[in-house]
Amino acid sequence: MARALNTLLAAALVAAAHTAAAAVSIPGAVTADGVAPIPEATARDTRPYLEFRRASFLGWDATGRTALVKTRFGNTDQLHTVAGPGAARTQLSFEAEPVPFASQAPGGGPLVIQKDVGGNEFYQLYRLDNGALELLTDGKSRNWFGSWSRDGRLLGYASSRRNGADMDLYVLDPRTPGSDRMVAQVSGGGWNISDFSADGRRALAINRISINHAVVAEIDLDKGGLRVLTPKKGVASYGDAHYAADGQIWVLSNRDSDFVRLGKLDPRNGAFRAVSREPRWDVTDYVVSADDSMVAYAINEAGVSRLRIGDGTGGAMRTVEGLPDGVLDWSFGRLLQLSATGQIGLSMSSARVPGDVYSVDPKTLAVKRWTWSEAGGLDLERNREPELVEVTSFDGEKVSGFLYRPDPARFPGKRPLIMDIHGGPEGQSRPGFLGADNYLVNELGVALFLPNVRGSSGYGARFLDLDNGPWKREDSVKDVGAFIDALAGDQQLDAARFAVYGFSYGGYMCYASAVHYSDRLRSASCAVAISDFVTFLENTQAYRRDLRRVEYGDERDPAQRARLAEISPLRNVGKIRIPLMVAAGGNDPRVPASEAEQIVKALRGQGGEAWHVLAHNEGHGFNKRENRDYIFWAGIEFWKKTLLD
Repeated sequence: MARALNTLLAAALVAAAHTAAAAVSIPGAVTADGVAPIPEATARDTRPYLEFRRASFLGWDATGRTALVKTRFGNTDQLHTVAGPGAARTQLSFEAEPVPFASQAPGGGPLVIQKDVGGNEFYQLYRLDNGALELLTDGKSRNWFGSWSRDGRLLGYASSRRNGADMDLYVLDPRTPGSDRMVAQVSGGGWNISDFSADGRRALAINRISINHAVVAEIDLDKGGLRVLTPKKGVASYGDAHYAADGQIWVLSNRDSDFVRLGKLDPRNGAFRAVSREPRWDVTDYVVSADDSMVAYAINEAGVSRLRIGDGTGGAMRTVEGLPDGVLDWSFGRLLQLSATGQIGLSMSSARVPGDVYSVDPKTLAVKRWTWSEAGGLDLERNREPELVEVTSFDGEKVSGFLYRPDPARFPGKRPLIMDIHGGPEGQSRPGFLGADNYLVNELGVALFLPNVRGSSGYGARFLDLDNGPWKREDSVKDVGAFIDALAGDQQLDAARFAVYGFSYGGYMCYASAVHYSDRLRSASCAVAISDFVTFLENTQAYRRDLRRVEYGDERDPAQRARLAEISPLRNVGKIRIPLMVAAGGNDPRVPASEAEQIVKALRGQGGEAWHVLAHNEGHGFNKRENRDYIFWAGIEFWKKTLLD
């Protein structure tokens, strides 16, 4: 009997050891509380979908024949050069932290990078020489790259170093650390330098007060002083201001229009004259030749980026046909840049392109692809193209989104669905590359729906403002309900297996959906999310607080504070009756990790289920490979347990 018991005990210990060995290790910087063990099989099966990389165009070298890009071959994004279409990527930076942005001075001068630590967004500027960094800023405040002077001698940037809240304007010569000087003391966190005049004696600055309200100003770099160039009356958006060859100022603006147009601002009287002529859709980015004879701009056509090229008057515009039907990849700088050889550089992603660098000849419109980003050996042609879904919401407003359906031949019958709500809230879901989420569609047969609720960008200024303030905020949550109603009637979807995911502001929408639609959802996964508007506004970093008050409401006003509290998911946690997965970054300056901790505690306090993942060395997002992979795997296990069982 004893021998049999010992045998059974030994077998149990072996089985337990085998089970333990089969579980994925939790990264050292991650705390996973209430999260189910991740089977090795999940890591193995998803691995190809996590091996994709993207190449993002950052600029040209002085010759115009070599592109500067960022891409990831190790744990984080780093800088590389590509010497021509199809050439190998040569690595320039070798940092443990991601390098999100870099720019080389005109004429082949210094290479300057912008980088933070642990995702805290207190960015510093560095000069990069032979793989080594030399700090140019104070090492403590938040600093943001602005623009080079035309001769490459000066770099203009914004910094919060004076008081932690206001982004004052500075210039420095990166060849001489310690040469920085303040050129304008300002009020507000939305300021930055946008361009320098040809003689280097003046600079343009933009103050972004909200997505629909900004001003353009000019700084006298010799005498000092800042003069606002845009009209004081009326509210309009202005962005990407650059001196034109004729003395006017190129700018993107929705002045006198529901949509953003490319045009010229007259610095004498603030008058705006549109150059782009599309009746709708925002112009998102542009580039012009030095003499203004050629202009290229991208429009956001129902989420798809279309590049148009013509003369500087906006005439004879032609659409470039050789690019993917996708989205211009976002970077910290300009998305379109003109090389010394006259080529336009850019990067794009689509359902079947992870993100790659292209050049366009503005004369012939010929397109050349410079990089072919790897995708774990997967056949990208298997990735599903989205379909546009349009519905009418509770008040008659039209809202839309993109639906990715699994292959019906492989996954017949009604399919479960995850609604993935974008952040911002002024963001927009667009038909780019799904990344690792292709695993959900291609291998698990889950449909993904990416909605654009009211308040999303890309549909005009009126639509953007429909969710502003505490009394309109839940109208966007009602849009989610309208999408649920419409999708529940789709004969290819299983209305009994719907769930929601959201990131950042989308995370608030995720919590709010769990509050309002627990009877129609199976589960919700909410990342770096606002759980209480009052505590969020009190604890977000000072340099961004006023910008968020314009969008959400002002917690200092008693009536607004009461309403913000009333609609906060934390104050309504008793209505949440579905499991939550909650992920946060320990260094997040936008939505502090305490927002996650307080709703997890409240939900568990009423007997609810909450998986809680905290990445201590991340900020508002998960940029380190091991953390990102683990959080993805945890999400897969969460969906398997709560949605697919």
